[in-house]
Amino acid sequence: MDSDIADPKLASRGRMRVEWAAGRMPVLSSVKGEFCSTRPLAGLRVGASLHVTSETANLMLTLRDAGAELSLCASNPLSTQDDVAAALVAEGVEVLAVRGEDSERYHRHIEEVLGRRPDLLVDDGGDLISALHRSHPGLSPMGATEETTTGVNRLRSMAREGALRLPVVAVNDSATKHLFDNYYGTGQSTLDGIVRSTNLLVAGATVVVVGYGHCGQGVAVRADGMGARVIVVEVDPVRALQALMDGFGLLTAREAASRGDIFITVTGNRHVLSRDHLALMKDGAILANAGHFDVEIDVEALADGSVGRRTVRPNLEEFEMGDGRRLYLVSEGRLANLGAAEGHPADVMDLSFSNQALALRWLVEEHDSLEPDVYVLPAEIDQTVARIKVAALGGSLEQLTPSQREYMAGWRFGT
Repeated sequence: MDSDIADPKLASRGRMRVEWAAGRMPVLSSVKGEFCSTRPLAGLRVGASLHVTSETANLMLTLRDAGAELSLCASNPLSTQDDVAAALVAEGVEVLAVRGEDSERYHRHIEEVLGRRPDLLVDDGGDLISALHRSHPGLSPMGATEETTTGVNRLRSMAREGALRLPVVAVNDSATKHLFDNYYGTGQSTLDGIVRSTNLLVAGATVVVVGYGHCGQGVAVRADGMGARVIVVEVDPVRALQALMDGFGLLTAREAASRGDIFITVTGNRHVLSRDHLALMKDGAILANAGHFDVEIDVEALADGSVGRRTVRPNLEEFEMGDGRRLYLVSEGRLANLGAAEGHPADVMDLSFSNQALALRWLVEEHDSLEPDVYVLPAEIDQTVARIKVAALGGSLEQLTPSQREYMAGWRFGT
C-alpha cells in the first residue's frame, strides 16, 4: 500500500467521524453485514474516485469487508477530509487524497489508482473513467459505477460516440439517489456551506438559483424555507414552468444579476454566470457553486475584473472590482457543500452508497452479459434500498391484497 495523505496522525479523530456517520447509515450497515458473509468482491481490485468524507469511508469499509482490495483518490481537490483519509489508511485502505491538492497532484492520484489495474471502478464526476479511456488503452475493467448527473452525462456522450469500452451503472439515475441525495442532500448541504463560510442571515435575502433540476429544486426549497426570496434561472421550459408553479420567480440570468444577494449555480454547464452577469451584480453579492465542476461561475473573468482579492473568512474570497464593488466567492467556485461544509448528511448518503455497493455486486454477477453502455440499476435493488430505509425510519409499508394485485395487473376491470 502506497498512500499519499496529509497526516497519518489524524487517524483517531477521523475514526470518530467515520463511526458517527456509520450510526446514521442503517441501509449500508445491512449491506455490509450481508457482504461480510457472502464476500461478493473477493479477490477483486476496486479503484474509486470519490469525495473522501466520513460517508465515503463507510462505503470503502463495506467494500473491504466484501473482499475487495481498494485504492481511493479524491473526485474534487477541496472535498477531502484529511482526518478521514488517515482513518481509512489506518484500516488498510489505500488513499491518495489531500485537501487542497493542486491540479497536477489531483490528476496524478487518478493515474496512480488506474495504475493498480482495478477490476471495477467507482467514479464521481467521470474523471476516473475519462482518464481510463484517455491514457490506459490496454486496461479493461469489468465495469464501473457513476455517482453524479455530470458524470452520467459525460458517459452517455461517450456511449453515443461509440467511445465507451466498459459497462457503467448510472447509480445517479436510481430513484433512491436522485430523488433524495440530489434534492434533500444538495439542498441542505449547499446552504450549510454558504452559511458556514459567510455567517449571513438567509432570511430576507434574494437568492438566485441557476438551474432547476433535482439539485436546484432542493436548493430553492431550502432557501425558501429559511426565509429567502427565491429567483430561478432555467433554460428548460418544463422546469421553468415547474419553478413558477412552485411559487418562485423566474428570470433570465441577466435580469436576475442586479437583484441577487446570493447566487447559487446548479446546472452542470459552464459560465452560466459570466463576465456580463458579474458586471451587473450589486456590491456584496455572494457567488457559490453546487455543480460538480468549477466551471459554472466564470472565476477567470471575476479575477480579471478585480483590482484586489483577499481571503476574508475560511472558504470565502473577496474580489474588489474596478468600480469599487466587492463580490465574494465561496470555495474557489468549487462545490460549496464540500469545500465549505461536510457534504451531504450521512442519512441521505446511506441510500446512494448502498446503491453503489449493490451495483458493484450486480456488475460482478452480470458483466459477462453486459455490453459497453450506460445501465440503470435494476428497480428491484432500488426498491430493496428504499424498503430498508423506510423500516429504519420507523415507517410501515401498506401491502396489496391478492384482489388488488389482480386488479392492477389486469385490463378487464372497469366501470
